[in-house]
Amino acid sequence: MITNLVLGVLGVFTAAFAVVFGKDLAKHKDQLEEDTSFAITGIIGFVVNFFDTLGIGSFAPATALFRAFKQVRDRVLPGTLNVCCTIPVVMEAFIFIAAIEVETVTLISMLAAAVVGAVIGAGIVAKLPEKTIQLVMGIALLATALLMFAGQVGWIANLGTGEAIGLTGVKLIIAIVCNFVLGALMTAGIGLYAPCMALVYMLGMSPRVAFPIMMGSCAFLMPAASIRFVKEGAYNRKASLAVTIGGAIGVIIAAYIVKSLPLNILTWLVIIVVTYTGITLLRDSRKPVEVATDENA
Repeated sequence: MITNLVLGVLGVFTAAFAVVFGKDLAKHKDQLEEDTSFAITGIIGFVVNFFDTLGIGSFAPATALFRAFKQVRDRVLPGTLNVCCTIPVVMEAFIFIAAIEVETVTLISMLAAAVVGAVIGAGIVAKLPEKTIQLVMGIALLATALLMFAGQVGWIANLGTGEAIGLTGVKLIIAIVCNFVLGALMTAGIGLYAPCMALVYMLGMSPRVAFPIMMGSCAFLMPAASIRFVKEGAYNRKASLAVTIGGAIGVIIAAYIVKSLPLNILTWLVIIVVTYTGITLLRDSRKPVEVATDENA
């Protein structure tokens, strides 16, 4: 009953986002970004959301690919990441919330905290200058790479091997506060998956519980945050539409067709790419501001 209610509310949030997103696309249908390839960004959307469904995360790989293929300008990267991945992530949340049991109070309180954090964070991040965004995202990507590395070598797993499906007392308060912060930071392009998974592990919960919590958190906060980005016009419209379509297909295939996939080598490759991208963002954030903008993607 509670699960159905949570999914129902999520459906309403997503519908509201879809209306705002659709109206903005229709309003600017003749002003879509000429330097963005619908095909390339659509393929990027498919790939990153396919592996996102398997728990790797989509923000960091998408950022690396957007920059590598010069598809999205740095200034609108945070908004684009949130808007383009909203519907694919909501699809993931529906799958995992329905399939994995989480104690009701823990699930709802952590999801709500992420949403509130995102609403507050999006309004601030959408107005940040490009150099600030590069600095924040560079630090975020390196932090994400470190967490992914910790998971690969077993550091995170060793921090917590519990079986709990819910939290109480001080641990619940810590979880709520941390998810609030993660929700706000996600609007700056910081993926929530790895930090949330680490949080779940460290608080002694079952690793399986991380999936509905982290995907549900993203799914609930992203419509709210993305609406703010859309209204600010702080996102790449063409890329967002292409990634939404490609990403939805990727989620369906990953969830219902792929039963098992060796991800160890791929995860190491992602860590390398994310680390490289984080370093380049930090480097770019320290460069003098250039007058010309046509060449900067």
